[in-house]
Amino acid sequence: MNYEATLSSGDLLSDEEAGAKRKKRLMIGLGVLLLMIVAAGVAYFFATGGSGQGAAAGDEANAQAPTVTVIAPGSNTVARSISATGTLAARREVPVGVVGEGGRVTIVHADAGDWVKKGQTLVTIDRSVQTQQAEALRAQIGVSEADLRLAQNELDRALKLVDRGFISKADVDRRTATRDSARARLNVARAQYQQALASNARLNVLAPVSGYVLERNVEVGQTASAGSGALFRIAQGGEMEMRARVGETDLAQISTGVVAEVTPVGSEKAFSGQVWQVSPVIDPQNRQGTARISLSYATELRPGGFASARINSGAVTASVLPESAILSDDDGSFVYIVGKDNKAQQRRVKTGIVTDGGVAIIEGLNGNERVVLRAGGFLTEGETISPKMQSEE
Repeated sequence: MNYEATLSSGDLLSDEEAGAKRKKRLMIGLGVLLLMIVAAGVAYFFATGGSGQGAAAGDEANAQAPTVTVIAPGSNTVARSISATGTLAARREVPVGVVGEGGRVTIVHADAGDWVKKGQTLVTIDRSVQTQQAEALRAQIGVSEADLRLAQNELDRALKLVDRGFISKADVDRRTATRDSARARLNVARAQYQQALASNARLNVLAPVSGYVLERNVEVGQTASAGSGALFRIAQGGEMEMRARVGETDLAQISTGVVAEVTPVGSEKAFSGQVWQVSPVIDPQNRQGTARISLSYATELRPGGFASARINSGAVTASVLPESAILSDDDGSFVYIVGKDNKAQQRRVKTGIVTDGGVAIIEGLNGNERVVLRAGGFLTEGETISPKMQSEE
């Protein structure tokens, strides 16, 4: 009895211990599972939480990046030109002075700003004394003609009498010589008279060419002579020119016959002309030469005035940008383009002529870049930007 009771009590204790152990194992399992869940959560947090923060940061950075308008300029054929300055002048300026002995001026027939024709009288000079001298020479012609007639008549009579023996052959020879001398004196008188007429004709100052009178330096009552200098200056045919001063590098690109536009100072009107002469020498002091541009007459073109010129020198393929896209500093001109990862990148460029569409970029761009159109002055190298094409605005 007692043995059985003792065995049953031992069996009961073993079941309780077994149940406790099972509970303990269950709790340990639950703890491990909980730790695994926590570890998985932590791992997921660190795995996804970090990247989410990076994306959020990226989105925030993109949201803060300035939006700028950009353009893709491409390439265009642009007429290349050379800008120059210089002075206006008559293409062929003809000075007009006294070609005869001169004298007192009685009439001035032309003034500065007049158009004159070749051979037109510009100045009349008093010729009262010269006229009397010419009349005296003409009278001398009459005397010489009378002497010649007398000598000829005496010779004719002598020739009729020589056969009869009344006059010797020597007398005939003397009369022949007298007749020849009279004829020579008549020729001299006629030549002197013609010379006087020619000299008198040269007293008047005539226009040697047709053209436009630029300058008048004579007044009535003035004594004009060969030493008086130019009384008038005439632009032959009224043709003008601009003498453009061009650097030796640009001068090498200019040839005769190319078209140029000239704008006088104080005028907004441009005049079309052609380069008719390129200087064969370069000034060693300033390394410049002269391109002479022929121009038709216009009232705005005043010799001695200052003007600017744009001379065509062929065509070039280049990108054209608005002036707002081009910046400059001490090192020259530059633009901002959109680089990798939308970073602002500074690009050095060389500008060319200014056209109606903008400024030609002859070096630095191939035309495929996205160039910041405006607000480039507020950007810095490497700054992140949000580009927007101009066509999308």
